[in-house]
Amino acid sequence: MEGKKFAVLLCAEDSEYVKKKYGGYFGVFVRMLAEEGETWDFFRVAHGEFPTDDEIGEFDGFVITGSCNDAHGNDLWICKLLNLLKKIDSIKKKVLGICFGHQILGRSLGGTIERATNGWDIGVTTVNLSTSKQFNSLKLPAFLQVIECHRDEIRELPPKAEVMAWSNKTGIEMFRYGDHIMGIQGHPEYTKDILLHLIDRLLQHNLIEESMADVAKAKVEEREPDREQWKKLCISFLKGKL
Repeated sequence: MEGKKFAVLLCAEDSEYVKKKYGGYFGVFVRMLAEEGETWDFFRVAHGEFPTDDEIGEFDGFVITGSCNDAHGNDLWICKLLNLLKKIDSIKKKVLGICFGHQILGRSLGGTIERATNGWDIGVTTVNLSTSKQFNSLKLPAFLQVIECHRDEIRELPPKAEVMAWSNKTGIEMFRYGDHIMGIQGHPEYTKDILLHLIDRLLQHNLIEESMADVAKAKVEEREPDREQWKKLCISFLKGKL
Protein backbone atom coordinates (compact mmCIF):
# COMPACT_ATOMS: atom_id res chain seq x y z
CA MET A 1 0.00 0.00 0.00
CA GLU A 2 1.32 3.44 -0.90
CA GLY A 3 2.16 5.85 1.88
CA LYS A 4 0.32 9.12 2.36
CA LYS A 5 1.15 12.17 0.27
CA PHE A 6 1.32 15.74 1.56
CA ALA A 7 2.15 19.16 0.12
CA VAL A 8 3.54 22.30 1.69
CA LEU A 9 2.13 25.54 0.26
CA LEU A 10 5.11 27.90 0.58
CA CYS A 11 3.99 31.49 1.17
CA ALA A 12 7.39 33.02 1.98
CA GLU A 13 10.86 33.43 0.52
CA ASP A 14 13.50 31.24 2.11
CA SER A 15 16.05 33.26 4.06
CA GLU A 16 19.67 32.48 3.26
CA TYR A 17 20.12 31.19 6.81
CA VAL A 18 17.17 28.77 6.67
CA LYS A 19 18.11 27.68 3.16
CA LYS A 20 21.67 26.87 4.20
CA LYS A 21 20.92 25.18 7.51
CA TYR A 22 17.55 23.48 6.89
CA GLY A 23 17.11 23.31 3.13
CA GLY A 24 14.52 26.10 3.20
CA TYR A 25 11.17 26.26 5.01
CA PHE A 26 10.06 23.12 3.19
CA GLY A 27 12.89 21.31 4.94
CA VAL A 28 11.85 22.77 8.29
CA PHE A 29 8.30 21.43 7.91
CA VAL A 30 9.39 18.04 6.61
CA ARG A 31 11.73 17.70 9.58
CA MET A 32 8.80 18.28 11.96
CA LEU A 33 5.97 16.42 10.21
CA ALA A 34 7.24 13.72 7.85
CA GLU A 35 7.12 10.05 8.81
CA GLU A 36 8.50 6.95 7.14
CA GLY A 37 6.79 5.90 3.91
CA GLU A 38 5.26 9.31 3.16
CA THR A 39 5.79 11.54 0.13
CA TRP A 40 6.18 15.30 0.65
CA ASP A 41 6.03 17.88 -2.12
CA PHE A 42 5.78 21.68 -2.25
CA PHE A 43 4.25 24.48 -4.28
CA ARG A 44 5.67 28.01 -4.16
CA VAL A 45 2.25 29.67 -4.11
CA ALA A 46 3.74 33.11 -3.37
CA HIS A 47 5.41 32.77 -6.80
CA GLY A 48 2.14 31.75 -8.46
CA GLU A 49 2.85 28.00 -8.42
CA PHE A 50 -0.38 26.15 -7.54
CA PRO A 51 -1.55 22.54 -7.76
CA THR A 52 -4.07 21.79 -10.52
CA ASP A 53 -7.54 20.52 -9.64
CA ASP A 54 -6.40 16.99 -10.51
CA GLU A 55 -3.29 17.29 -8.36
CA ILE A 56 -5.32 18.44 -5.33
CA GLY A 57 -7.03 15.07 -5.22
CA GLU A 58 -3.70 13.23 -5.15
CA PHE A 59 -2.74 14.63 -1.74
CA ASP A 60 -3.95 13.50 1.68
CA GLY A 61 -3.25 16.87 3.24
CA PHE A 62 -1.71 20.32 2.91
CA VAL A 63 0.34 22.62 5.15
CA ILE A 64 0.26 26.41 4.66
CA THR A 65 3.35 28.27 5.86
CA GLY A 66 3.93 31.69 7.33
CA SER A 67 4.53 34.74 5.15
CA CYS A 68 5.71 38.34 5.29
CA ASN A 69 2.53 39.27 3.36
CA ASP A 70 -0.74 40.24 5.02
CA ALA A 71 -3.48 37.60 5.03
CA HIS A 72 -5.99 40.46 4.74
CA GLY A 73 -4.27 41.68 1.54
CA ASN A 74 -5.51 41.17 -2.00
CA ASP A 75 -2.34 40.28 -3.89
CA LEU A 76 -3.12 38.09 -6.89
CA TRP A 77 -1.48 35.00 -5.38
CA ILE A 78 -3.38 35.49 -2.10
CA CYS A 79 -6.69 35.64 -3.99
CA LYS A 80 -5.73 32.48 -5.88
CA LEU A 81 -4.79 30.81 -2.59
CA LEU A 82 -8.20 31.67 -1.12
CA ASN A 83 -9.85 29.98 -4.12
CA LEU A 84 -7.63 26.93 -3.71
CA LEU A 85 -8.49 26.64 0.00
CA LYS A 86 -12.20 26.74 -0.77
CA LYS A 87 -11.73 23.86 -3.22
CA ILE A 88 -9.73 21.88 -0.67
CA ASP A 89 -12.41 22.54 1.96
CA SER A 90 -15.15 21.33 -0.42
CA ILE A 91 -13.49 17.90 -0.74
CA LYS A 92 -12.56 17.77 2.97
CA LYS A 93 -8.81 17.33 2.56
CA LYS A 94 -6.76 17.94 5.70
CA VAL A 95 -5.25 21.43 5.93
CA LEU A 96 -2.92 22.74 8.64
CA GLY A 97 -2.25 26.49 8.60
CA ILE A 98 0.68 28.08 10.44
CA CYS A 99 0.80 31.84 11.28
CA PHE A 100 -0.13 33.46 7.92
CA GLY A 101 -1.52 30.03 7.02
CA HIS A 102 -3.73 30.09 10.12
CA GLN A 103 -5.01 33.55 9.21
CA ILE A 104 -5.64 32.84 5.52
CA LEU A 105 -7.55 29.70 6.47
CA GLY A 106 -9.71 31.78 8.79
CA ARG A 107 -10.32 34.29 6.00
CA SER A 108 -11.19 31.56 3.47
CA LEU A 109 -13.90 30.34 5.84
CA GLY A 110 -15.42 33.81 6.22
CA GLY A 111 -13.46 35.09 9.22
CA THR A 112 -11.99 38.57 9.74
CA ILE A 113 -8.23 39.27 9.75
CA GLU A 114 -6.83 42.59 11.01
CA ARG A 115 -3.75 44.14 12.59
CA ALA A 116 -3.39 42.71 16.09
CA THR A 117 -5.00 44.80 18.83
CA ASN A 118 -1.93 44.30 21.03
CA GLY A 119 0.67 44.83 18.30
CA TRP A 120 3.55 42.50 17.46
CA ASP A 121 3.96 39.25 19.35
CA ILE A 122 7.55 38.07 18.97
CA GLY A 123 9.21 35.53 21.24
CA VAL A 124 8.05 32.45 23.11
CA THR A 125 4.41 32.79 24.19
CA THR A 126 2.35 30.82 26.71
CA VAL A 127 -0.77 29.46 25.02
CA ASN A 128 -3.82 28.20 26.93
CA LEU A 129 -5.39 25.05 25.45
CA SER A 130 -9.13 24.50 25.58
CA THR A 131 -10.55 21.47 27.38
CA SER A 132 -11.78 20.05 24.07
CA LYS A 133 -12.28 16.28 24.11
CA GLN A 134 -10.25 16.19 20.88
CA PHE A 135 -7.11 16.81 22.95
CA ASN A 136 -7.82 14.00 25.43
CA SER A 137 -6.00 11.25 23.54
CA LEU A 138 -2.82 13.35 23.35
CA LYS A 139 -2.68 14.00 27.12
CA LEU A 140 -1.51 17.58 26.57
CA PRO A 141 -0.95 20.00 29.47
CA ALA A 142 -3.25 23.00 29.97
CA PHE A 143 -0.52 25.38 28.71
CA LEU A 144 2.06 25.13 25.95
CA GLN A 145 4.93 27.43 25.00
CA VAL A 146 5.19 28.27 21.30
CA ILE A 147 7.41 30.53 19.20
CA GLU A 148 5.45 33.49 17.79
CA CYS A 149 6.20 36.21 15.25
CA HIS A 150 3.15 38.09 13.97
CA ARG A 151 1.44 41.47 13.93
CA ASP A 152 -1.92 40.38 12.43
CA GLU A 153 -4.55 38.17 13.98
CA ILE A 154 -7.87 36.51 13.33
CA ARG A 155 -10.35 38.87 14.93
CA GLU A 156 -13.47 36.82 14.21
CA LEU A 157 -14.17 33.26 13.05
CA PRO A 158 -17.29 31.81 11.41
CA PRO A 159 -19.79 30.26 13.86
CA LYS A 160 -18.90 26.64 13.02
CA ALA A 161 -15.22 27.12 13.89
CA GLU A 162 -14.02 26.18 17.37
CA VAL A 163 -11.34 28.19 19.21
CA MET A 164 -8.88 25.63 20.55
CA ALA A 165 -6.32 27.93 22.22
CA TRP A 166 -5.73 31.54 23.24
CA SER A 167 -3.08 33.69 24.96
CA ASN A 168 -2.87 36.98 26.84
CA LYS A 169 -1.98 38.75 23.57
CA THR A 170 -4.07 36.87 21.02
CA GLY A 171 -7.66 35.69 21.39
CA ILE A 172 -7.47 33.00 18.70
CA GLU A 173 -4.16 31.15 18.92
CA MET A 174 -5.59 27.99 17.40
CA PHE A 175 -8.86 26.97 15.80
CA ARG A 176 -10.46 23.95 14.23
CA TYR A 177 -13.16 23.74 11.57
CA GLY A 178 -14.77 20.35 11.14
CA ASP A 179 -12.35 17.43 11.19
CA HIS A 180 -10.24 18.66 8.30
CA ILE A 181 -9.03 22.23 9.00
CA MET A 182 -6.82 23.51 11.81
CA GLY A 183 -4.92 26.78 12.21
CA ILE A 184 -2.12 27.63 14.64
CA GLN A 185 -1.03 31.26 15.05
CA GLY A 186 2.37 30.36 16.48
CA HIS A 187 5.28 28.63 14.78
CA PRO A 188 5.59 25.08 16.15
CA GLU A 189 8.06 24.32 13.33
CA TYR A 190 10.51 27.10 14.30
CA THR A 191 13.65 26.55 16.31
CA LYS A 192 14.98 29.37 18.46
CA ASP A 193 17.84 30.08 16.04
CA ILE A 194 15.37 30.58 13.17
CA LEU A 195 13.44 33.12 15.23
CA LEU A 196 16.58 34.98 16.33
CA HIS A 197 17.67 35.37 12.70
CA LEU A 198 14.17 36.51 11.76
CA ILE A 199 14.21 39.17 14.50
CA ASP A 200 17.47 40.53 13.02
CA ARG A 201 15.89 40.64 9.55
CA LEU A 202 12.81 42.51 10.85
CA LEU A 203 15.12 45.02 12.51
CA GLN A 204 17.23 45.46 9.36
CA HIS A 205 14.07 46.18 7.34
CA ASN A 206 12.86 48.70 9.97
CA LEU A 207 9.73 46.66 10.68
CA ILE A 208 10.44 46.70 14.42
CA GLU A 209 12.33 49.04 16.76
CA GLU A 210 15.62 48.00 18.35
CA SER A 211 14.02 48.05 21.81
CA MET A 212 11.36 45.57 20.64
CA ALA A 213 14.05 43.33 19.14
CA ASP A 214 15.95 43.33 22.46
CA VAL A 215 12.82 42.40 24.44
CA ALA A 216 11.96 39.65 21.94
CA LYS A 217 15.45 38.15 22.11
CA ALA A 218 15.30 38.18 25.90
CA LYS A 219 11.99 36.28 25.79
CA VAL A 220 13.57 33.71 23.49
CA GLU A 221 16.43 33.15 25.93
CA GLU A 222 14.11 32.89 28.97
CA ARG A 223 11.71 30.20 27.72
CA GLU A 224 11.79 26.94 25.80
CA PRO A 225 9.06 26.17 23.24
CA ASP A 226 7.26 22.84 23.72
CA ARG A 227 8.30 21.65 20.27
CA GLU A 228 7.70 17.93 20.84
CA GLN A 229 4.18 18.51 22.15
CA TRP A 230 3.33 20.73 19.17
CA LYS A 231 4.84 18.18 16.80
CA LYS A 232 2.63 15.46 18.30
CA LEU A 233 -0.44 17.69 17.99
CA CYS A 234 0.25 18.67 14.36
CA ILE A 235 1.04 15.13 13.21
CA SER A 236 -2.01 13.73 14.99
CA PHE A 237 -4.31 16.25 13.30
CA LEU A 238 -2.80 16.06 9.82
CA LYS A 239 -2.78 12.27 9.74
CA GLY A 240 -6.24 11.64 11.15
CA LYS A 241 -5.19 10.53 14.63
CA LEU A 242 -6.90 13.43 16.41
